[in-house]
Amino acid sequence: MFAPKHFYRSVLLSTLVFLACSKPSTVSPSNFADNGNMLLGNPSQAATSNSNNYLLDKGYYILSYNNSTRIANWVSWHLDANDIGTTDRQDDFRPDTNLPSSWYKVDDSSYSGSGFDRGHNCPSADRTSSVAANSATFLMTNMIPQAPNNNRQTWANLEDYARTLDSAGNEVYIVMGTYGSGGTGSNGYATTIDQGRIVVPAYIWKVLVVIPQGNNDLARMNSSTRVIAVNTPNSQSISSNWRNYLTSVNAIEQATGYDILSNLSESLQTVLEDKVDAN
Repeated sequence: MFAPKHFYRSVLLSTLVFLACSKPSTVSPSNFADNGNMLLGNPSQAATSNSNNYLLDKGYYILSYNNSTRIANWVSWHLDANDIGTTDRQDDFRPDTNLPSSWYKVDDSSYSGSGFDRGHNCPSADRTSSVAANSATFLMTNMIPQAPNNNRQTWANLEDYARTLDSAGNEVYIVMGTYGSGGTGSNGYATTIDQGRIVVPAYIWKVLVVIPQGNNDLARMNSSTRVIAVNTPNSQSISSNWRNYLTSVNAIEQATGYDILSNLSESLQTVLEDKVDAN
């Protein structure tokens, strides 16, 4: 478990300075500007100095990778009209060669026969502006062992809904992650796959912050900003209606120890993190 939420805020400035000097996975200042994939903040203060909270900037999304569970702790990205195009789904699942050379690399066959899907964090359909953008979503560091019904129904419906928000003239900042161990796939319950190398998460969550298209995004977020927080069990018996799993950012933070909206003011966080979406 990571340090408490208030600790993250106290070290934010020093961590950003560290990240500016870190190699090989640095975070550009643009990621904290408009349309930046980590505009909302670094939920766990991920850095390249921590193998279980390892910061990776994939260009089209940013993630904290866990070398013990061999899945992402969380993935963060921005979605607007510029991200949606006509590029076909690439389906080029592959290991992430940007991980340190000594680490085990999950590959395209690591989930075979497990009863769990190679579930995207940042969805393929959120990155169809180019072949490079779509291909980036098929790195195995962007995958989690996800119950097929959870992946193909509940989360697919939520992902589709996020894109309808985008097409309606909004931009959406999204953070998705997991916690716990043990899920139920098509072969039954399991805590790990790939001969124990990959942990199956117990819960899968997502936070969406929705604002109209515009500039100076962080400053435009206010107490009326729509926040959608969803937390689902990683199970085959899950409902296909993601609205049945609405929760608050606070509840997700309490379960994970993360500070998901850390770049917002304390007063604004207090308001937004208590919201349970009613739309």
